[in-house]
Amino acid sequence: MRILVDGLDMSGKTTTVQTLISLLDSCGIPAVRHRGMLAEHHPIEPLLKRLPLVRQAESSAITAAFLVGGYALDAALLHVDPPRTGGAVLIQDGYADRTAAFGMAGGPYLTAALSLWGARYFAPFDVAVYLHASPDVRRTRMEGREEVDSADRRSVEDEAFAARFNAALLHGMARRHGDRLLVFDTAEHSPEEIAKHVLAKVGLAFTVPAPWTVPAEESTAMAAGRIA
Repeated sequence: MRILVDGLDMSGKTTTVQTLISLLDSCGIPAVRHRGMLAEHHPIEPLLKRLPLVRQAESSAITAAFLVGGYALDAALLHVDPPRTGGAVLIQDGYADRTAAFGMAGGPYLTAALSLWGARYFAPFDVAVYLHASPDVRRTRMEGREEVDSADRRSVEDEAFAARFNAALLHGMARRHGDRLLVFDTAEHSPEEIAKHVLAKVGLAFTVPAPWTVPAEESTAMAAGRIA
């Protein structure tokens, strides 16, 4: 089983991933956090790791390298070289969705635009979780971090950039997940509540409030960076 957790910087991805792993562990189900390519042996991943990912939103070349040489190739390799997790649930912390959204927010770059059109060709997940929070909430989280890079700072301080990112994610890459997608505002939902909704989606029953969905008018507000 593969679960994707994605979203803008300071949206709560790492906390949600850790909470999912802890909740699964409490049920006796092993889970692992994973980043990067899914294929067990990806020939280009070592080269991609040498690129300054922090500058991806400012570079069409880096965006193209990750989307084409990285994630598109990764999806093809998965058919013959799936990840070996020893039966553990794989919790993916960011994937092509985030990379394409950054490329649209920073450019828009041609490769990112083509990725939105061909999003279904990237590797699928059993459940995808998109996280977001208001600019003020993410700014407060950033101020509490010891280490903040330029990409983190831009995504928080440049609200127009964040709005373009959310629009590309929610109205572009989201289409590839269909009804397997869940969207949460991490200022309104605790990590534990989010994790229980996610696991309920894959058939693990927990007592949680009614599932939260995004009405059309709120989806538009989210894309514009206006949802608190």
